[in-house]
Amino acid sequence: MGPDHPSAKRRAPSWRLDAVHLIVGVACGLLLATLFQFATSRLEPDLARYREMRDFVRANYVREVSPDELLERALQGMVDGLDPYSRYYDRSAVASLDRETSGHYLGVGIVFSRPLPEVGGEFRVLFSLPGSPAEKAGIRPGDRIVSVDGRSVEQIGSTELQALISSTQETVLRLEVAGRDRRVRALQVRRQDLIDPTVRHARLLDRERAIGYVAISSFSQATPEEFDSALEGLHSHALRGLVVDVRGNLGGVLSSAVQIANRFVPRGLLVSREGRGAPVSYEAEPKLARYESLPLVVLVDGDSASASEVFAAALQEHRAAVVVGSPTYGKGVVQQMKRFQAPDGVAKITTSYYYTPSHRNLERTLHSAWDCGVVPDLQVELSPAEARRIHGFLASYSPPAAALEELRAWEREEGVQVTPTPPADAQIEAALALFRGERPGAYLAEAGR
Repeated sequence: MGPDHPSAKRRAPSWRLDAVHLIVGVACGLLLATLFQFATSRLEPDLARYREMRDFVRANYVREVSPDELLERALQGMVDGLDPYSRYYDRSAVASLDRETSGHYLGVGIVFSRPLPEVGGEFRVLFSLPGSPAEKAGIRPGDRIVSVDGRSVEQIGSTELQALISSTQETVLRLEVAGRDRRVRALQVRRQDLIDPTVRHARLLDRERAIGYVAISSFSQATPEEFDSALEGLHSHALRGLVVDVRGNLGGVLSSAVQIANRFVPRGLLVSREGRGAPVSYEAEPKLARYESLPLVVLVDGDSASASEVFAAALQEHRAAVVVGSPTYGKGVVQQMKRFQAPDGVAKITTSYYYTPSHRNLERTLHSAWDCGVVPDLQVELSPAEARRIHGFLASYSPPAAALEELRAWEREEGVQVTPTPPADAQIEAALALFRGERPGAYLAEAGR
């Protein structure tokens, strides 16, 4: 093919094509840079300020800081600074939050003796939760954990031991345990979804008068079912009165507190919430008021907050219970949670306020608010030392009936007391005095309180 062939005339030299590509590439780059600069200038002012601050910190801070870390800190500051209750939970705190609200967690169901003994590297099991993998595997009261997944407990501390046992991975845990007879057993326990008990220490305070007692440590989604189960057990004693203890209960799921209040109040408003949207009212349903005729005392203190205050106020204002103890904390806010996928976090912000049936706002931080939340019908004050002992007991797990015989045998064998025992409690004594028809105010004055 010669130089005069038509196709030869259309072919451009390769250097010319390279030059064209270069010019086009430079033009595209300039265009993209211009568009980026224009888009940046059009950012909302707060986003532009965030980027400016982020870049300044990354360039000048004494150590390298990742963009993810700065973003987490910015989100946390944005939410945490709104009010005393709003909070941003990063990935490390979400699991604990989920456990508090749902009442569920992934684990094996071992409850260690408190405080967790570390004598010669031995960790003692107090009991296994009913129906848990630990119970099914044969872990008994007094067992010593010898090794976890091949690692001797002498090489790990109590914190790491608990972390290994309560890992969020649904895997089989290989344990070696030594019983009270010192025989070592090899066990395999698979972690599974469990309910973290919030209704604890159900018992009779007065057998002769059949006065029952339950403590609610917090309100989770599983609490109403736990409460009904505990009351069914107590009703086998022909229950004629009940004490519900929400001292130290910082709140939780509103609907659970409402459901349990509804057990004693057959009709009427239990609580309402008001914020930027339309007000929402929670009315009692007559069919759920299965214990409406049961005489009731509710125990509260300065660490009773939020949903526990809603519970106490509803019963007090409907005259379904006598509230005994000390004034409650005064947290009357409703909060909403939103989960974010990237980064993995949860924001919990205040969206409205609680109002009692008489339309009293419990939130103490508001202008002209009361200094507290619920004022007891009968105020009985405790010393700080007494309150600490009571809170410590209330926070402990109550042994299941099936484990009591073995726990008592362990105590006899070793001459120790391993089961939590209720401390002296003037507020419970005042409640019992009410059931006896006495005047607890006079009783307490005579006792020097």
